Amino acid sequence: MSVVAPRFASAPPPPLLVLLLLLLLQAERPRGAELTFELPDNAKQCFHEEVERGVRFSLDYQVITGGHYDVDCYVEDPLGNTIYREAKKQYDSFTHQAEVKGVYQFCFSNEFSTFSHKTIYFDLQVGDEPPILPDMGRRVTALTQMEAACVTIHEALRTVIESQTHYRLREAQDRARAEDLNSRVSYWSVSETVALFVVSVSQVLLLKSFFTERRPVSRAVPS
Repeated sequence: MSVVAPRFASAPPPPLLVLLLLLLLQAERPRGAELTFELPDNAKQCFHEEVERGVRFSLDYQVITGGHYDVDCYVEDPLGNTIYREAKKQYDSFTHQAEVKGVYQFCFSNEFSTFSHKTIYFDLQVGDEPPILPDMGRRVTALTQMEAACVTIHEALRTVIESQTHYRLREAQDRARAEDLNSRVSYWSVSETVALFVVSVSQVLLLKSFFTERRPVSRAVPS
């Protein structure tokens, strides 16, 4: 007689969990860009983004490596007017509501540096983040338990993403500083070794010259 092993059917996920995942996946994010790039010395790099009138945008940037960790940054509207300009900043944030529809220009300049390359991170967000629930701004009743859980999870995930970005930048900046310090210590150690060797040889030669017997040279007297 053959014995058939019992089969255990996998329990379907609870409906509450499915609805939470669907709401989180459907949540929209503001349009934007997040980029890390290298800016050579005596160079300028510009980025362009089309923004509708009345839309708010924000720019966050930070110099990760290079020189004194500073860069020039300015923003121009479609008419060519400079709406933001800062010189030799390590990091900064800028928020503006577009008054003119068109392509805005975001530029980073390292033209004041003659030999230092810079690594720059910036985050450009266009538009406000929409609510996770479609009618959240118009409703007058309290949120249900599922909706409140969705909002809490969404806020927690956004906080985690911001923290991860912050720690990644700090880690990259600290690693670059450590590598630069290591190279400087290595060069200094090599130069000290060479200097000690030269001084040691010089002292040996000097002491040897003190104990070297100099015999007088006899000259023949002409007859």
